[in-house]
Amino acid sequence: MERPSLEINLPDTHEEGKLYVVDSLNNLNKLNVCPDGSQHALDEEENTGDTGENTAGSNIRNQRLFFVTFILTLIISLALVSFVIFLIIQTRNKMDQITSRLLSEKKNIEELKKMNNMILKHLNQSGIKR
Repeated sequence: MERPSLEINLPDTHEEGKLYVVDSLNNLNKLNVCPDGSQHALDEEENTGDTGENTAGSNIRNQRLFFVTFILTLIISLALVSFVIFLIIQTRNKMDQITSRLLSEKKNIEELKKMNNMILKHLNQSGIKR
């Protein structure tokens, strides 16, 4: 009686051994081919069984993320360029104000020089010297 039960259990054990060897080889292959971070992703794909849908979904997600990042970068760049243009215009206005002040002061200085010369001429003519 023990003999038939051994014959029945032996093929089951042999089949289980084959499955164990195949699983071990698959795990070893994953460790050799994939780095540590991608091993976790492969395990998740095996668990879900929908590798094609996950890849397509993550690809679409990556494209959306890239698109959103690209749009945000463009908006920030536009804001920075606008701010620089605003600063340039403000600087130009301040420079124009300073230039106009300098010109008016130059005119005032020239008028003061003329008045000084007139006073000196008048003092020289009146005979008062230092």
